[in-house]
Amino acid sequence: MDTEQEILEIKERNKRVELDKRWETSIERKILVAFLTYFVMTAFFFAAELPKPFVNALVPSIAFVISTMTLPVAKKIWLNGK
Repeated sequence: MDTEQEILEIKERNKRVELDKRWETSIERKILVAFLTYFVMTAFFFAAELPKPFVNALVPSIAFVISTMTLPVAKKIWLNGK
């Protein structure tokens, strides 16, 4: 494989990695996961016949959102300790 082709492949790979990274940190992904968590937990609470499934399903969804908000801070603290 020639050097020019290798460079092109590396650039393409870097584009994919950058897009993956942007998706992982995007607000759209966080909203989607929070919504899916709420939907699955509501379905579970209905199936388990637990009281107030719509309200109780908020707890894990909100916990997810809070955890994603604290992760950047935790990462920064962790990186400063290295």
